[in-house]
Amino acid sequence: MANIGYIQITRLCNQECRFCSNPPNQRTLSFERGKKFIDEYFRKGYEGVILTGGEPTLSENLPKFIEYCAKRKFYCRIITNGQKLADFSYLKSLIKAGLHHINLSIYSYKEKVQDFLTNNKGSLKNIIKALKNLKKISGIDVNINTVINKYNANHLSETTKWLIKRFPFIRHFVWNNLDPLMNRASINTDTIPKLNDFELELHRAMEFLENTGRTFRVERVPLCYMSGYEHCSTETRKIVKQEERSVRFLDEKNFVRQIKWEYEKTECCKICTLNSICAGLWQMDKYYSSKELYPLFIDKTKIVEKILAYE
Repeated sequence: MANIGYIQITRLCNQECRFCSNPPNQRTLSFERGKKFIDEYFRKGYEGVILTGGEPTLSENLPKFIEYCAKRKFYCRIITNGQKLADFSYLKSLIKAGLHHINLSIYSYKEKVQDFLTNNKGSLKNIIKALKNLKKISGIDVNINTVINKYNANHLSETTKWLIKRFPFIRHFVWNNLDPLMNRASINTDTIPKLNDFELELHRAMEFLENTGRTFRVERVPLCYMSGYEHCSTETRKIVKQEERSVRFLDEKNFVRQIKWEYEKTECCKICTLNSICAGLWQMDKYYSSKELYPLFIDKTKIVEKILAYE
């Protein structure tokens, strides 16, 4: 098992993404309290922590958290929108503190789409600057995080190819199907895609990355929409490997530990041969339609073997 804990270190942000699941509430985690959370994960035998937000680079404590993890030899990475990483001196301060792994969020290579989704004119330009800065630094892993939504669903593979062509040092991608629950997406329902909207483009993007020797994960997408790449489902991997996920929130949720990886399912799921390793459909028949689901009749053993062999 490779459990990783998430810690929100601030809920400040310098963008206003139309589907944000953790919108600003002006709270910021103190260094002393944050150290206790890190120590707790360390004692529990977690592989490491992911510092997130809000936008973690807006916390003055971020370099200190990174340095603390480095001194403990505890794996640490951040999830960031990359806006502050456009400042090379700031990026170097994080590297100096001990940062070696960054998940950079980008939604589209099309400037108008990226700026619209983030409500931040100049978002894509700053991300490009950040990636150019990261290109100058050796020994740092850069992953790409993308929220699948209605506005980028038809060009996921184009964004992927655009990024790899310009920044070939990127080796890993993560796609998260939009989570519409209790966030801005429930207000901006125009951002919520149908599964059919992105099925082909997601497959093209995954195929491209596989052919170029890169890795990827997909979250909140049922296995019937991941043909040939079922082993890359985040939930399926956690079901097979019996992993958990926990998050330290800076709101009323406080602490959430997820040990079960099953959402909603419908009648056709009962006859699907992958039912036991598929999480099903998140927010089924609330925001996503069960009518889009269909059963698969393939050998799950090979999928399980792929997941276990990767480790």
